[in-house]
Amino acid sequence: MKKNTIDIITMGCSKNLVDSETLMSMFEARGYHCVHDSKNPTGEIAVINTCGFIQDAKEESINTILEFAQAKAEGRLKKLFVMGCLSQRYQKELEAEIPQVDKFYGKFNYKQLLADLGSPMDTCNVVRHITTPRHYAYLKISEGCDRHCAYCAIPIITGKHVSRPMDEILQEVRQLVADGTTEFQVIAQELTYYGVDIDGKQHIAELVERMSDIPGVKWIRLHYAYPTHFPWELLRVMKERDNVCKYLDIALQHISDNMLARMKRNVTKDETYSLIERMREEVPGIHIRTTLMVGFPGETDDDFEQLMEFTRWARFERMGAFAYSEEDGTFSADNYEDDVPEEVKQRRLDRLMALQQEISAEIEAEKVGKRLKVVIDRKEGNYYVGRTEYCSPEVDPEVLIPADERLLKVGRYYDVKIVDSEEFDLYGTTIIK
Repeated sequence: MKKNTIDIITMGCSKNLVDSETLMSMFEARGYHCVHDSKNPTGEIAVINTCGFIQDAKEESINTILEFAQAKAEGRLKKLFVMGCLSQRYQKELEAEIPQVDKFYGKFNYKQLLADLGSPMDTCNVVRHITTPRHYAYLKISEGCDRHCAYCAIPIITGKHVSRPMDEILQEVRQLVADGTTEFQVIAQELTYYGVDIDGKQHIAELVERMSDIPGVKWIRLHYAYPTHFPWELLRVMKERDNVCKYLDIALQHISDNMLARMKRNVTKDETYSLIERMREEVPGIHIRTTLMVGFPGETDDDFEQLMEFTRWARFERMGAFAYSEEDGTFSADNYEDDVPEEVKQRRLDRLMALQQEISAEIEAEKVGKRLKVVIDRKEGNYYVGRTEYCSPEVDPEVLIPADERLLKVGRYYDVKIVDSEEFDLYGTTIIK
């Protein structure tokens, strides 16, 4: 057990990661040594930042808490704290079930932890501790969500949408650039709503454009858009600005009007088709990432076949899918019967992902012979591993470049010729100028 060392464990999404990074910087400014996601935690204090989005994530968070609670019981840990989405939603239940935890915090009051450890909270204003490779960072522009999709617990956990002040965001970008960050993953529960809570207008296009004006910003990538009332000005910015990646993460969930209505998505099948068509027309070469759901209550064979047909037509460059799981307190849990058998959900999910695997293989094969800019993330075995502007860290295809070819530097951008492809990865060789 190392004195004044704190292990921070982050569960779930990149938005949680930003919170962990913020907390780490505050601890370090007070003399603590922080270790993030260690495989062998040895600190005297542990803080677990939990996820409470879906059942699997909740179970993983609870199991992690129990592991550290056991370490505390055995004397290998002095103090244990829990924060994040799971404790925001189930704090009383967790306090009763896992008394070994010294204190539970929610998603918004976790900075109180410093005061509880004897340090005032208002004496520190530092740039957050970036846990990703230095050249890229996640940039959270808002918290909460005003969309109330039938299946989603996020508004229950995070509350209403609250946009960060634009000047504050831009100042953070400048600080991160000064520290060596060149690539920004812009994240929010719903980024296209940015600014609406301030003056009733969507300001995401303005924010991205002003970010792109900051010297040193080489790539800006956008995550978690919403299809209804899409801000078309954003596509103009994406098309005109070289440092705004031609990439958009927009969760569509389904395509049949029956499912979209039951999911309370406030969009129709025809509108969704038109949305994708316009995106591809206005931003040639755009790579669209989406998430789709199977097995939502009431999903028929016809609904699912419409989803398969839509996926064949849309040819999403990036796509993830999951089977519906009922979440406490959501509209669907309170009003629908979870009536699609688990084996049917799994069968549909398998078919959908098999289709996407074929599409992905074809799309990646089309890049063979092309010249693409690649940022190097790391060296792994006999390869340098990097990404193009069409790839977000950890979830998208990577580019593998033989390490014996020439010396490359992590965080640098290189022109690469793509020489081969697999279903989800590319192989390339650097172009010597």
